[in-house]
Amino acid sequence: MNDGSHSVRRHLRIAVDEYDAAIRRFIPGYEEMLAVAARALAPSAPGLIIDLGAGTGALSEAILESSAAAVVELIDVDGEMLDQARTRLTRFGDRAHFTRASFLDPLPRCRGAAASLALHHIPTMDDKRALYRRVFGALEPGGLFVNADATMPGEPAAREATWRGWADHLVAHGIEERRAFEHFEEWSEEDTYFPLEEELAAVASAGFAAECVWHEVGITVIVGRKPG
Repeated sequence: MNDGSHSVRRHLRIAVDEYDAAIRRFIPGYEEMLAVAARALAPSAPGLIIDLGAGTGALSEAILESSAAAVVELIDVDGEMLDQARTRLTRFGDRAHFTRASFLDPLPRCRGAAASLALHHIPTMDDKRALYRRVFGALEPGGLFVNADATMPGEPAAREATWRGWADHLVAHGIEERRAFEHFEEWSEEDTYFPLEEELAAVASAGFAAECVWHEVGITVIVGRKPG
């Protein structure tokens, strides 16, 4: 969980400066996922958008590039990752703000909230529903919540097919099949992937109008719209 102890260096077993290259090998459709999430958040600008578990700032960069009026606050417990993000986003000046904190800490009032490959560190659906309620409360009326993350079917055959498709992506990017499945085992020490239907229901239970706007293998982009 994003409680102040999470470290990408430890979790993914890579150096932080290798993250941006490695994540493209690990995640199917990574670039398109970011682009879809950023486009979905465009109506939130002008205004503050918070990036929960922002990492090296890839999603924040996509958001800032997609809208000249957006201001993004990057929130992450991993200081090494935030240092990378500061370097990455220097060209955006005071449109990018950096906060070393957990996404379990109080959230600022905002027009939009986003997360990319971060919320799977929350281990239970009860905890996720609690976070989604807190995000809903932080958003202004009409605000948007976008979560780009891994989901995994509950039905065994569909789940197996998703793991197989994900492994095929890693193999296509030069990772041996045996090592691909070892990665999945290693990630499971900190990652929990719920079925898409459960994620949509949890977002809706917080008060959002929820929909999945993009899906590739086990990676999805969910949009929650707050009424108002």
